[in-house]
Amino acid sequence: MSDPIETFFAQLARRAPERLLSRTAGTIRFELEEDGGVDVWHLTISHGRIAVDRRARDADTVIRTRRDSFLRMARGEAKPLTAWLRNDLTAEGHFRFVVLLERLFPAPPGARDPRALTGGRGEPG
Repeated sequence: MSDPIETFFAQLARRAPERLLSRTAGTIRFELEEDGGVDVWHLTISHGRIAVDRRARDADTVIRTRRDSFLRMARGEAKPLTAWLRNDLTAEGHFRFVVLLERLFPAPPGARDPRALTGGRGEPG
């Protein structure tokens, strides 16, 4: 069985270019702490695409969290902004990338897009 965090980052790299990310360009380095070690992942966002590698290099924003906290976010069990507010996640650099994390992580299990409830019209059903 593969590592769920590796699977999460691999899925990010395979995503089709996203319109919501088309105006975003920059880099995010994730530092996942566990048992005295640090696992590093580096994202580059450009023209709606996300590239992932494992090199520890400079980034516009550095996100630090424990591996177990990140795993909860990758499963949709926790939200990045909530984790930041609880201090389960720290960030250095451009805060806009912390907000962007909400789009990169999955929704909670069983969640539905609110537009599905209104038939996509943007008005109450």
